[in-house]
Amino acid sequence: MASTKKTAKRIGILTAGGDAPGLNAAIRGFGKAAIGHYGMELVGFLGGVRGLAENRFIDLDSKALSGILTVSGTLLGTSRDKVHKMTVDGEVRDMIPTIVENVEKDGLDGLVCIGGAGTAKNAQRLAKAGLNVIHLPKTIDNDIAHTDTSFGFSTALGIATEAIDRLHSTAHSHHRIIVVEIMGHRAGWLALGSGIAGGADIILLPEIPYSVDKIVESIQRRASHGANFSVVAIAEGACDVETARDLAAADALIGQADNAEGKAAAKKHKKALEAAHRGNAFALASQLEAATGLEARVTVLGYVQRGGTPDAEDRLLGTLLGGAGADLVARGEYGVTVASQHQRAVPVPLKDVAGQVKMVPLDHPWIEAARHVGTGMGD
Repeated sequence: MASTKKTAKRIGILTAGGDAPGLNAAIRGFGKAAIGHYGMELVGFLGGVRGLAENRFIDLDSKALSGILTVSGTLLGTSRDKVHKMTVDGEVRDMIPTIVENVEKDGLDGLVCIGGAGTAKNAQRLAKAGLNVIHLPKTIDNDIAHTDTSFGFSTALGIATEAIDRLHSTAHSHHRIIVVEIMGHRAGWLALGSGIAGGADIILLPEIPYSVDKIVESIQRRASHGANFSVVAIAEGACDVETARDLAAADALIGQADNAEGKAAAKKHKKALEAAHRGNAFALASQLEAATGLEARVTVLGYVQRGGTPDAEDRLLGTLLGGAGADLVARGEYGVTVASQHQRAVPVPLKDVAGQVKMVPLDHPWIEAARHVGTGMGD
C-alpha cells in the first residue's frame, strides 16, 4: 500500500454489480463523513472494478456529493467484472496485479467497494493481494450473509408489493391466474416479503421446491370458496421438486469432481439445467391454465424493481453504513463488510461474507406468517 498511516487520507470508492436504490446514498454517506469529518480526499472509480483496472476515476468533493441522496442508480456507474477474470482486448486476464499497481500509483490508502455478493468476492481477492479494502453491502435480493438487510432491498420490496397490489384487480376482474415473476435467483426474500405484503395467494421460493399439483390444489380450493382468481408470486430461482433434485445432483457432481476437466463438465451440465429453467414462470402459467381451466397470464417485473428513487429506509441505511465505513477507514480497520445488525453498523470479516448466500430459513417468521393466513407455498 502507498501508506501505513492509521488514519487514511486518500480513499478510492466504487460501485459494482447490479444497480440498486441507495447506492448514491451510500456514496454520499461515506464521502461526507470521510471528507467533512475526517478531512480525507476521495476519488471515485468509474464503471466498477473495470474502472479500477483501467484507472479511470474522478475527484469527489462535497459539491459532487451534494443533491445525490434521492437520485437513483449510481453516479459512478457499475459493471459485473471479476478482478481475477476480466476480459481485456478479447482475452481473459487476471487484473489484480494491475489494480494493486494503480492503487499504489494513485496514492490510495484504502478502497471502498459497494456492491453485492460478487463484489464481496472481488473485495476479498483484493484484500488477499494486500490492499486495504472495506465492502458496503448492496442488493435488492437481500442475500448477503451476516447483514440483516442491504440497501436496495426496501425500495425493491415496495415496488414489487405495489405491482402485486395492482395485479389483483386484473386477476379479479378477468377471473384469471396472474403469475408475477419477482427477482431472486438464489434467495426468496423479495418474493416472500412482497408476496405477503401484496396479499399473493401463492408464493414460490427457491428455498421450497414446489409441486404443480399442490399449486393446482390451492387454486381449486380457492375456487371452491368462490374465489375464481389467484395471484402467484414466484421468485426467479424457484423451481419444481424434480428440477431442484437435478440441480442438487449437479452441485454434488461439481463437488465430487477430482480433476479440472471433470469439474468443468459438471459445471457445464449445471449451466444447461439453469438455462432450461429460464422462463419458468411462463411454463408454470401454461401448466396451471391447463390444469385449472382458468386463463393464466405472466407479468415479469424485471429491472423495474431495481430502479427509481430510494425509499426512506434505503437512504437511511446507505447513510448509516457509509458513515460507519468512514469510521472504520479512519481507524485503519480493513478487510470487512460493514453489516447492519440490530439497527447498528457492525464490521464482519470479508472471509465470512464472500461466497456465502443468506437463504430464507424454512422456519423464518415470514414463512410462518404466510402459512397462517392461508398462503400456498407450493409444497
